[in-house]
Amino acid sequence: MKTLDQIRALIIDMDGVLVLGTSPLPGISEFFSLLAARELDFVVATNNATVSPENLAKRLNNLGVQIPQNKVVTSAMATAGYLREDQHRDSKVLVIGEAPLRQAILSAGLEISESAKEASAVVVGLDREISWHKLSEAAYAIGAGAVFIGTNPDPSFPTERGITIGNGAMLAAISAATGVQPIIIGKPETYLYQFALRKLGTKPDETLALGDRLDTDILGGIKAGLCTALVLTGVTSRQELENSSIQPDWIFEDLTKLTAKFTADKK
Repeated sequence: MKTLDQIRALIIDMDGVLVLGTSPLPGISEFFSLLAARELDFVVATNNATVSPENLAKRLNNLGVQIPQNKVVTSAMATAGYLREDQHRDSKVLVIGEAPLRQAILSAGLEISESAKEASAVVVGLDREISWHKLSEAAYAIGAGAVFIGTNPDPSFPTERGITIGNGAMLAAISAATGVQPIIIGKPETYLYQFALRKLGTKPDETLALGDRLDTDILGGIKAGLCTALVLTGVTSRQELENSSIQPDWIFEDLTKLTAKFTADKK
């Protein structure tokens, strides 16, 4: 039986775990105080490619949680890392996505192409100004042989108003048109977790993946060999959990319950 006292570091999801839209979730301050008191290292790792490390850290700082931006990993950063490290490092990249994704790719020394004719890779992240023209350029490039890469497969994400459309819905549209499935960088695939592990310098079996989605956070953590914990403050409901074959090592109603269990196991 696993206990939390074996954990040396955490890879923490953002939306649905720490915040819901612009509102902090219960227990967030006490949770980070515990990590500091226990000297547990962490990164906040998000599938959201529309946010920069600077802005995500600022968002948390504004909610009273002071973390440096080097404690943030995004799927945009991991995607740029994949392109730089893999055989696509010399590719011209057609990008559907917002400024943080484009900046991450440029910061990795890669060239962005605005033309499907020149692109040898297509990267798709959530774009809240998506258009038929953008989707069509991606389809033309993929049809001509460009590699198709998705920052993350989330079909939806939670907001204060409810569940809304995520990047996975855009990937599905492009896949339906081209017949090509994307290479996924974010959760539930393992690259984002491996990227975070290299940043932490810890082993998978001593690192906890903390999330609110079974199909991304928890499944990805399991595939990467991490310990996993689910909080029921985001997408996954208790009924969905009970009916799923994907099961985390620990289940908590919220961060407050997790903090209490961490404290008990560490005594």
